[in-house]
Amino acid sequence: MAGSYNRIVLVGNLTRDPEIRYVDGGGKAVTKFALAVNRRTKAGDETMFIDIVAWDRLGEICNQYLKKGMSALVEGRLAIRKYETKEGEKRTAVEVVASDMQMLDKRSANGEGGGSFSPRPAATGGEPGEHAEEAMDDEIPF
Repeated sequence: MAGSYNRIVLVGNLTRDPEIRYVDGGGKAVTKFALAVNRRTKAGDETMFIDIVAWDRLGEICNQYLKKGMSALVEGRLAIRKYETKEGEKRTAVEVVASDMQMLDKRSANGEGGGSFSPRPAATGGEPGEHAEEAMDDEIPF
């Protein structure tokens, strides 16, 4: 039997400001936001609104730096969870649990924008988000 692979990469614009909460008695941060991702079809453009969840340090970074309307790349895994409402209705939530995030907007006058954030240490042994200070001044030629 072949192995499994659950990886998703999305590029889109935030539909609202991220919302942060702390779970486990104020310990772990969890931030939720949504991306509007466009897809071109023969019939025209189609927009999907995808819920994103970021945990711990990445969640705090997303809450601090992302704002409604910003363009971002999010990498993570697809998660489907089932829950029951207070009224007893069964629901299913489909969301992406983020493992990496990169802001795609140009750096603004206040220094925000254009950073890459990951909860994992960088390959050079630095701290997560260490390269966030680098501006994305070069245009991608495609």
